[in-house]
Amino acid sequence: QVQLVESGGGLVQAGGSLRLSCAASGLIFSIDVMGWYRQAPGKQRELVASVTNGRNTNYADSVKGRFTISRDNAENTVYLQMNSLKPEDTGVYYCNAKTRRSANYWGQGTQVSVSS
Repeated sequence: QVQLVESGGGLVQAGGSLRLSCAASGLIFSIDVMGWYRQAPGKQRELVASVTNGRNTNYADSVKGRFTISRDNAENTVYLQMNSLKPEDTGVYYCNAKTRRSANYWGQGTQVSVSS
């Protein structure tokens, strides 16, 4: 089992910045990919960014150039630095961990609200 705890959400004005953190515990040695997903009201959950053990990153087109995902394996933590936030970035952000055996784990979610 892997446990994920997110922090860092909040309310910010458009153009502002937030940094999300996700701390992993449990069977952390089994984790391959960590990422952030978001879900806006009435919409499906979508991938925002992900990073592999080898630190290869992948971003949704809508956040490229504004968001940066990073991973600290020593601290078992993944971060999402969000700059130039837009109202359409509003949603619940979920941390995700995928193991080498393709098991999926989710955090409880943290709310990000961007006002115009």
